Formats: sequence, structure tokens, C-alpha cells
Amino acid sequence: MLSWLVDRDINPHILVLDKAGRTDGTWSRNAFEWNPENKHYICPEGESLKQFRRKYSDPNRGPTGKGVAKYQALKHTCQACQSKMKCCSKADARKITREEHEDARQVARYITKTKQYKVSMRLRKKVEMLFAHLKRVLGLGRLRLRGPCGANDVRFGLTRPQWGHGPGSFLLAATAQNLCKLAKIFPAPQQTCKA
Repeated sequence: MLSWLVDRDINPHILVLDKAGRTDGTWSRNAFEWNPENKHYICPEGESLKQFRRKYSDPNRGPTGKGVAKYQALKHTCQACQSKMKCCSKADARKITREEHEDARQVARYITKTKQYKVSMRLRKKVEMLFAHLKRVLGLGRLRLRGPCGANDVRFGLTRPQWGHGPGSFLLAATAQNLCKLAKIFPAPQQTCKA
């Protein structure tokens, strides 16, 4: 999904779930530099982590281009490295995985550090709170249709009412929400006392 958005020049304001960080104090994937020309990682000591080190005659054993690619350093290189305890203290050689659409994921990670992303997250919370109120307080936990067209279909009775909700229940509840918001914005008229 991120790749589809980035390919169409749409900024994805989506949080990327990333589990590349390590809790044991060793180097995370961010410490390794990606070389796009040769398509391999370079460790902080200058060694390369490659996906394939030979050309396969069998096409089923070569790169597939789908899913997750695994990159690995040579075992004898890691064993002789002075930074082995910081890199791969429990393994013979360092391995790194890379998602198929890692470039798009990197764009999304960069956007999460911008001011516009913080604004969009604040606005998203406001919208999500309105839907949570509709679901929890006003009892609209289950609606069969989604989106504005689905709400209109329920409004005009084009679908069979389900779970006790009649035609127009969603839009009526949303209208009640908007009226409550308007009541908070505009102060009540002051009554003058006659003495």
C-alpha cells in the first residue's frame, strides 16, 4: 500500500510498524548502509552483506523479487571482525532482512518526522474519537456499509435495516454529534433579569 501511494506522488501519513530495532545493545539495521547500485548492505566496518553470492542456473533458486529478502555477511569475515560483539554476538554471521517495498517504507519513516505528520495525527485523533463515540455511546457498533455512499444507502432505506438500526440512523446520529459540537462553539444567549 505504501508503494502504491509513493508511486503516485502521494505522501503516506501512515505509521510504519518497524521491528528492526534491537534490545540487546547490538547494531540495528539503521547502522548498516544500503547500496542501491549493487543491491547489498555495507556494515559499519566496511564489509558487504549480500543476498546472493553466485549466479544460479536454476531460476527457482535466484532472487524472486517478492516479499522479504535476506542479506548475510560471510561467516569467516564476521568471526575475525573486531566489532563482532556489537554486531552479532550470538550468531556466526550477521543477517539483515529487507522488505520488497523498503524504499516506500523509508519515505513513510521520513514523513513521520515532519511537522505536517504531527498535525495530521492530531486531526486523525479527532475524527477517530467521533467514530468511537458513535460506536460506544450511541450504539452504532455494527453497520454493514462503509463510506459516504454506504451512509446514504442506509439513510434512504436502500438496504435492509440490521441489528435494530432503521433507515437514517447513522446520519441522524452524526447530525446529533454535529449539533452538540455547535452548541459548544456558540455560547447560550444571556437572559436579562428585570428588577
